Amino acid sequence: MPSIFIKIINREIPSNIIAESEDCLAFLDVFPLAKGHTLVVPKKEVDYIFDIDDELLAKMMAFSKRVAKAIELSVTCQRIGIAVIGLEVPHAHIHLIPLQSVEDINFSRPKLKFSAEEMKAIAEKIRSNLR
Repeated sequence: MPSIFIKIINREIPSNIIAESEDCLAFLDVFPLAKGHTLVVPKKEVDYIFDIDDELLAKMMAFSKRVAKAIELSVTCQRIGIAVIGLEVPHAHIHLIPLQSVEDINFSRPKLKFSAEEMKAIAEKIRSNLR
Protein backbone atom coordinates (compact mmCIF):
# COMPACT_ATOMS: atom_id res chain seq x y z
CA MET A 1 0.00 0.00 0.00
CA PRO A 2 1.44 3.40 -0.95
CA SER A 3 2.47 5.73 1.86
CA ILE A 4 0.64 8.97 2.51
CA PHE A 5 3.64 10.71 0.94
CA ILE A 6 3.12 8.85 -2.35
CA LYS A 7 -0.49 10.09 -2.28
CA ILE A 8 0.84 13.65 -1.82
CA ILE A 9 3.42 13.17 -4.59
CA ASN A 10 0.68 11.86 -6.91
CA ARG A 11 -1.61 14.77 -5.90
CA GLU A 12 -4.23 12.33 -4.62
CA ILE A 13 -4.54 14.29 -1.38
CA PRO A 14 -4.03 18.04 -0.89
CA SER A 15 -0.86 19.49 0.57
CA ASN A 16 0.99 22.78 0.72
CA ILE A 17 3.78 22.08 -1.73
CA ILE A 18 6.86 24.27 -1.42
CA ALA A 19 9.13 22.94 -4.17
CA GLU A 20 9.50 20.05 -6.56
CA SER A 21 12.31 18.56 -8.59
CA GLU A 22 12.50 15.50 -10.77
CA ASP A 23 13.44 13.42 -7.71
CA CYS A 24 12.10 15.23 -4.62
CA LEU A 25 9.12 17.06 -3.21
CA ALA A 26 8.96 19.52 -0.29
CA PHE A 27 5.71 20.37 1.49
CA LEU A 28 4.57 21.81 4.81
CA ASP A 29 4.20 19.34 7.65
CA VAL A 30 0.55 19.12 8.72
CA PHE A 31 1.71 18.56 12.32
CA PRO A 32 4.37 21.28 12.58
CA LEU A 33 6.71 21.96 15.46
CA ALA A 34 7.26 25.49 14.15
CA LYS A 35 5.86 27.84 11.53
CA GLY A 36 7.41 26.76 8.23
CA HIS A 37 8.19 23.16 9.31
CA THR A 38 8.67 21.42 5.98
CA LEU A 39 9.15 17.81 4.89
CA VAL A 40 11.40 16.78 2.02
CA VAL A 41 10.72 13.37 0.49
CA PRO A 42 12.17 11.43 -2.41
CA LYS A 43 9.57 10.68 -5.07
CA LYS A 44 10.82 7.11 -5.06
CA GLU A 45 9.26 5.27 -2.12
CA VAL A 46 12.04 4.06 0.15
CA ASP A 47 11.29 3.36 3.81
CA TYR A 48 14.70 3.97 5.42
CA ILE A 49 16.82 6.97 4.50
CA PHE A 50 20.04 4.95 4.56
CA ASP A 51 18.58 2.57 1.98
CA ILE A 52 18.39 5.43 -0.55
CA ASP A 53 21.11 5.17 -3.19
CA ASP A 54 23.94 7.67 -2.82
CA GLU A 55 23.05 9.72 -5.90
CA LEU A 56 19.45 10.26 -4.83
CA LEU A 57 20.46 10.98 -1.23
CA ALA A 58 22.89 13.66 -2.46
CA LYS A 59 20.13 15.19 -4.61
CA MET A 60 17.78 15.11 -1.62
CA MET A 61 20.28 16.97 0.58
CA ALA A 62 20.99 19.63 -2.08
CA PHE A 63 17.23 20.06 -2.60
CA SER A 64 16.75 20.34 1.19
CA LYS A 65 19.44 23.03 1.36
CA ARG A 66 17.65 25.11 -1.29
CA VAL A 67 14.33 24.78 0.55
CA ALA A 68 15.95 25.53 3.93
CA LYS A 69 17.41 28.78 2.57
CA ALA A 70 13.92 29.82 1.41
CA ILE A 71 12.42 28.97 4.81
CA GLU A 72 15.12 31.10 6.52
CA LEU A 73 14.09 34.07 4.39
CA SER A 74 10.40 33.49 5.13
CA VAL A 75 10.02 32.92 8.87
CA THR A 76 11.76 34.36 11.90
CA CYS A 77 14.38 31.90 13.11
CA GLN A 78 18.02 31.62 14.07
CA ARG A 79 18.56 28.71 11.71
CA ILE A 80 16.92 25.68 10.18
CA GLY A 81 17.27 22.42 12.06
CA ILE A 82 17.26 19.10 10.26
CA ALA A 83 15.95 15.80 11.60
CA VAL A 84 15.45 12.36 10.20
CA ILE A 85 13.40 10.15 12.49
CA GLY A 86 11.96 7.61 10.10
CA LEU A 87 9.39 5.98 12.35
CA GLU A 88 6.24 7.98 11.64
CA VAL A 89 5.68 7.16 7.95
CA PRO A 90 7.26 4.26 6.04
CA HIS A 91 8.75 6.64 3.45
CA ALA A 92 12.10 8.34 4.08
CA HIS A 93 11.80 12.06 4.80
CA ILE A 94 13.78 14.99 6.12
CA HIS A 95 12.26 17.50 8.56
CA LEU A 96 13.36 21.11 8.05
CA ILE A 97 12.40 23.00 11.20
CA PRO A 98 12.87 26.73 11.89
CA LEU A 99 14.66 27.06 15.25
CA GLN A 100 14.92 29.69 17.92
CA SER A 101 16.27 27.18 20.47
CA VAL A 102 17.11 23.50 20.72
CA GLU A 103 13.68 22.90 22.28
CA ASP A 104 12.04 23.75 18.95
CA ILE A 105 13.14 20.40 17.54
CA ASN A 106 11.70 18.35 20.42
CA PHE A 107 9.19 16.01 18.77
CA SER A 108 7.46 15.26 22.07
CA ARG A 109 6.20 18.87 22.24
CA PRO A 110 2.59 19.58 21.25
CA LYS A 111 2.26 20.29 17.56
CA LEU A 112 1.12 23.69 16.32
CA LYS A 113 -2.15 24.24 14.49
CA PHE A 114 -2.58 26.67 11.64
CA SER A 115 -5.71 27.31 9.61
CA ALA A 116 -5.78 26.21 5.97
CA GLU A 117 -5.44 29.86 4.97
CA GLU A 118 -2.39 30.34 7.24
CA MET A 119 -0.74 27.20 5.85
CA LYS A 120 -1.35 28.39 2.30
CA ALA A 121 0.14 31.81 3.11
CA ILE A 122 3.22 30.24 4.75
CA ALA A 123 3.78 27.99 1.72
CA GLU A 124 3.37 30.92 -0.70
CA LYS A 125 5.89 33.01 1.24
CA ILE A 126 8.47 30.21 1.27
CA ARG A 127 7.92 29.53 -2.45
CA SER A 128 8.46 33.24 -3.18
CA ASN A 129 11.91 33.01 -1.57
CA LEU A 130 13.15 29.96 -3.48
CA ARG A 131 16.34 30.66 -5.43
